[in-house]
Amino acid sequence: MTVLATSASAPTSCRDVAWTSARERAHAAPTPLPATRVPLADAAGFTLAGALRSPQPMPGFDTAAMDGYAVGPGGGPWRVRGVVRAGGVWTGGALHAGEAVGISTGAPVPAGAHAVVPLERATRSGDLVHGPSTAEGRHIRRAGEDAPAGSVLAPAGTRIGPALLGLAAACGEDTLPVRPRPRVRVLVTGDELTRAGRPATGRVRDALGPLLPPLIDASGGETADVRHVPDRPVGSLRACVGAGSYDGVDVTVVTGSTSVGVTDQLRLLLAEADAHWVVDSVACRPGHPQLLARLPGHWVVGLPGNPYGALVAAHTLLAPLLSGLLGRPLSALPRIPLAGDIRPVPGRTRLVPVVWDGTTARPVGGDRPAFLHGAALADALAAVAPDWRPGQPAPLILHH
Repeated sequence: MTVLATSASAPTSCRDVAWTSARERAHAAPTPLPATRVPLADAAGFTLAGALRSPQPMPGFDTAAMDGYAVGPGGGPWRVRGVVRAGGVWTGGALHAGEAVGISTGAPVPAGAHAVVPLERATRSGDLVHGPSTAEGRHIRRAGEDAPAGSVLAPAGTRIGPALLGLAAACGEDTLPVRPRPRVRVLVTGDELTRAGRPATGRVRDALGPLLPPLIDASGGETADVRHVPDRPVGSLRACVGAGSYDGVDVTVVTGSTSVGVTDQLRLLLAEADAHWVVDSVACRPGHPQLLARLPGHWVVGLPGNPYGALVAAHTLLAPLLSGLLGRPLSALPRIPLAGDIRPVPGRTRLVPVVWDGTTARPVGGDRPAFLHGAALADALAAVAPDWRPGQPAPLILHH
């Protein structure tokens, strides 16, 4: 008979880790993946591997903020000397008192210009333009007003979205240094699971195969594969997590097999592989039997087989691990006042599905480990500490 490893395989310091500490450990454990460069057109959704800096002042020269007339110092009327358009250059010298130049939004402002009088507030008669007196610098974007040369526009670890892509293009960048998305393989264990249709008596439809890939994607990873692995024989899972089984994959997620039952094999296999333990069980409910361990060049995350427990564990260990591999900061969780009947769990953080109206979060029920109904209706999961009291704020994990 095979003797299964228990939590004794891991150091005591890795067991029953406080929920907040578990998130921090998972984030701090990895070294970020090596950087590469990608074209701007392909960079959306990646993470900056280095700071984006302004190569020159932004804007690079004084520009008009509105269509109208760049006017010299003093009041009007002003004699119009010409026109300068966006993309053009004014070559007529500095403006003096009583002089003006027609100007387009974004065009360089001539030297000596006091302000820009908007077109809708100006009246032109021949070569003269009349308009109200305007404060110095009005409707002029000064060189470096947005950012001086060399300033950090976006730090390393920033997720690249549409606005950042536009900013990089405005800086003259054609490529960006990024961290590749960590590739994640999902192994769903359980002889009782069925993959399609309504399950027969004694069988259970797999909920985690559909649940985890979008969570991985929203956390910055890329799901390489979802595979169903039987509980027996032990060799089935060993072949999937053993040496040489994870080429091209950065993280293996195993659902189920994380407790100490007769079919729970993962700790045995990690002990055989001489894995380095980061976390072996977390002081939370649900999701207590979760784990994180490192093999050479590879990470293994163990999630409970119960769907809601697995969701909690994925937010606790998997999402922070992916942030660490990407070089992103650990997400700061907003602290929101909680209302309603919530009972803390002595010695453990309780993760409760809640709805949030922008000011207060309220439980929606359904936080038992096997059920997803509450989580499916929730805006967030509230992390209720053992010493929480009604009305106090609690950290929220917002649903992606």
